[in-house]
Amino acid sequence: MTFFSTIPGALILLVVGFVFLIKGADFFVEGASAVAKKLHVPALVIGMTIVAMGTSLPELSVSVTASLAGSNQLAIGNVIGSNIFNLMVVLGSCALFSALEVSDDTIKKDFPFSIICTLALMVMGIIGKSVGHMDGFILLVMFIVFLISMLKQAQKSRSNADETEETVSLPIWLCIVYIVGGAAAIKFGGDWVVSSCTTLALKIGMSETLVGLTIVALGTSLPELVTSIVAARKNELDMAIGNVVGSNIFNILLILGVAGAISPMTYLSVNAIDSLILVVFSAIVFLMCFKKKNLNKVNGVIMLLLYVAYLAYIIARDGGI
Repeated sequence: MTFFSTIPGALILLVVGFVFLIKGADFFVEGASAVAKKLHVPALVIGMTIVAMGTSLPELSVSVTASLAGSNQLAIGNVIGSNIFNLMVVLGSCALFSALEVSDDTIKKDFPFSIICTLALMVMGIIGKSVGHMDGFILLVMFIVFLISMLKQAQKSRSNADETEETVSLPIWLCIVYIVGGAAAIKFGGDWVVSSCTTLALKIGMSETLVGLTIVALGTSLPELVTSIVAARKNELDMAIGNVVGSNIFNILLILGVAGAISPMTYLSVNAIDSLILVVFSAIVFLMCFKKKNLNKVNGVIMLLLYVAYLAYIIARDGGI
């Protein structure tokens, strides 16, 4: 037994993990924001690309490793669960801190595209009972189309940018250090928080099933949660929204695309149910955004309550504690 598998050790690891998470997110958002301003690229685009890719690294690492080992049956469920958490908890929590103004591009293009990605996954899974090699390649092609669209949007924004806009004091090399160092701190901090929470939960008698459904699921989404909340508190609201929407698109197209291309993944009936729940939740949040073009505190509370209801459902479905 190691020191960190004891309760005092787990508590120390938990505190250190949260410090790494919060400070890592702080540096990550600072670097990404500086890059956006220096290159005259909208924070929304940076959030949906650099920030989303950085915060999706834990899911990508786990899924690719599992695929190479030929044991990726849970990859689809983990991605869908993570996307539901991102949408309802991450975005809902951000709305509690500050009203999130939602851009026309997000409402008209990005949000509908994230729903299309989920529906495409559902169709592939229901038809073939799995997400195989060809499905994986199709998802990766969709991912490339998405990236090209983001690059064109960034190029258009740069060409329309006001050249007299205030420059950013951070040099580009320091921005890169902030982004890379922040991403590393987020990754390790998330790992330590999950490890310590799992140890503490098992010590107080929680079942492994419940730990997996709650703490481990939270752990893979901690980067998105902390980064988006930090972005919202820094008034980088577009980056907070872009991080969530972009991460959900990345999770389905890139992570499941790579995992499926490496090794076919079984698509279970519960995956179809959870995918449908994700589509319904996405539609609800989309309607909230479409009506007032923002997400306020009331919306945030509703989103969090819907997630609590979903959590109660999956705990009951999987046999409880």
